[in-house]
Amino acid sequence: MVRLIRTIVPVLAVLAATAACSSGDGGSEQRLTEQRESYCTQLGAWQEVRDEAVDAEDSGAEADGASGYDMVGAVADDAFLAMEPLRDEPVGEGRTLAEATVAAMKSNDRPALSLVTQYCLDNGFETQLG
Repeated sequence: MVRLIRTIVPVLAVLAATAACSSGDGGSEQRLTEQRESYCTQLGAWQEVRDEAVDAEDSGAEADGASGYDMVGAVADDAFLAMEPLRDEPVGEGRTLAEATVAAMKSNDRPALSLVTQYCLDNGFETQLG
């Protein structure tokens, strides 16, 4: 939970900074970079929480009486929100970022997860897999 908070606070700061940016060309490029960073941060948080939920399920443990998958869903929602302004960006194999993100998170589509992870790496950001 502490890790999640450490992830969310910087993302909120980035979102606040994004809202304050000017609409000039430099501001647009900066905004795009910040949106990509926010998305990749949220994707990494989702990967981490998902892996923890899988590990907990494999060991038969549940945290605080709630399924670890409840937290995975909440973090996935944050990643979907961060993805929204970037949804039409191509990630390869004829897919958009939105299509690949949904497939990776909702259908456990490994090739889609590889595409979104590579998207983050190509834009200078790491995720848990990157």
